[in-house]
Amino acid sequence: MAVYKYKVVDASGKNKKGEIEAQNQEQAVSKLKADGFTVVSCDEAGMMDKDINITINKKIKPRDLSVFCKQFASILNAGVTIISALDMMSDQMENKTMQRVLRETKAYVEKGGTLADGFRQHSKVIPPIMISMIEAGEMSGNLEVCFERLAIQFEKQSKLQGKIKGALTYPIIVLIVAVIVVIVMVVAVIPQFSDMFADMGMELPAATKLLLWLSDLFRYRWYIVLAIVVVVVVAYKAFAATDMGKHVIGKITIKVPIFGKLTVMQAAANTSRTLSTLMASGISLVDGVEAVANMMTNIWFREALMNAKDQVMKGVPLSKPIRDCGIYPNMLPQMIKIGEETGNIEDMMDKVADYYEEQVDMTTEQVTTAMEPLTMVVMAGIVGIIVAGVYGPILSMYEGIDNV
Repeated sequence: MAVYKYKVVDASGKNKKGEIEAQNQEQAVSKLKADGFTVVSCDEAGMMDKDINITINKKIKPRDLSVFCKQFASILNAGVTIISALDMMSDQMENKTMQRVLRETKAYVEKGGTLADGFRQHSKVIPPIMISMIEAGEMSGNLEVCFERLAIQFEKQSKLQGKIKGALTYPIIVLIVAVIVVIVMVVAVIPQFSDMFADMGMELPAATKLLLWLSDLFRYRWYIVLAIVVVVVVAYKAFAATDMGKHVIGKITIKVPIFGKLTVMQAAANTSRTLSTLMASGISLVDGVEAVANMMTNIWFREALMNAKDQVMKGVPLSKPIRDCGIYPNMLPQMIKIGEETGNIEDMMDKVADYYEEQVDMTTEQVTTAMEPLTMVVMAGIVGIIVAGVYGPILSMYEGIDNV
């Protein structure tokens, strides 16, 4: 099929433009007219005109989902129909992936499908919690309320992810700068001294030998370095895709010093907040736990929650499998148990989520504070090796001259 760029006017007189696939121009025009549009222009798109969408298979950011849910709830509260609301939002969203999802969901709903099933067609980019809550909202007639709760959920999730990324940004930037400095030194600076070192006819220090070896490697055998990097990346991705790799990497992220605590706190906060949001929307505990499990990226937390779901289905209180899995903080199962005894798990989960989100804030600040001196030590070590490698032989030569 060919792609045609169009400009149309809808029934309300609003100008719209976009792309449509069709066998020919006549079919494209017919499709647009069948949708109730007045066609202004419809021409085949050239290669330079086609919208490039490389993020269609990537999950939409929580921030974009939060904005959509908040605006969609406001539009529904104003009495606008779901189809019209989807049409309005698809024009407003800047995220190309979200635009396409909304347009295809609108087409699905127009054919008689439910809004939840329309979003379910895009489960690769739409999180399970959103689909579950929309379904619950349609069944209860409180769709606007569900979207308002989703907006809060995604906004908190976005802030949490932002804090985690903020803690990692500084050390990553310093590490990248350090690597670049080392490469520039061994490629551009060290060769200037290599001939002088060779003429000295003396035993060179270990640091100097290391720098000369690195210089030779990056200048004349760079393809070996490139091959090693490619092999390591491919091997890591292949290993990470296996069941054993997921368990090994997942365990490392939990146990690694400094960042392991942050991972556990984030998982506890996400579990508590999401479960509270789902249950407050009328979703059963079993379905809620399963939805939370499907959201977890770490396989250990996912398996723990899926096991908890199975245990709850057998009549076991949720607090017991959460405590027995041994990876969540002790406070979480204790608070769940209190919620079970008082019959108010969702409110208890809300309080637990607030607590762990505060803990993530504190831990993030601690990590950032700890990483600053640590990265300075690493940089000092790199600079020290370079200085020792370059000036060590020169100082040794001067000492030999003085002794003559």
